[in-house]
Amino acid sequence: MSLADKFNLLDGFNVLRIVCAVFFVPHLVGKFTVPAALKFYVDVGFKPPAAWMYFSAVVEAFLTVTLFFGIYTRYAAIIAFIHLSVAAAAQYKLTRCWTWVIGGIEYCLFWALCCLALAIHG
Repeated sequence: MSLADKFNLLDGFNVLRIVCAVFFVPHLVGKFTVPAALKFYVDVGFKPPAAWMYFSAVVEAFLTVTLFFGIYTRYAAIIAFIHLSVAAAAQYKLTRCWTWVIGGIEYCLFWALCCLALAIHG
């Protein structure tokens, strides 16, 4: 598949793939610009929290690049689904809440399911 085909925005699969990739960018940047990011890893119980946060950042950077450029899309989407499912479970453990705007897992779970759809189709 050519690079032009991978970025054909008339193809819904490409749009979903690119959106799933780009959504990782603020998620990744927030780990380094929002002081409360490390607190989340502490509160959820990841040990050592800083190492898990940096590992998560590396995974998210990898997923951003691979999904955006359509490199091994199916495998990247499977990893993204697992990564986001773990994030949703950790968030639920902390907040016991569904609604995203008040700290729940709704957004993260929706994003994970979008990545699952990519993996199935990819």
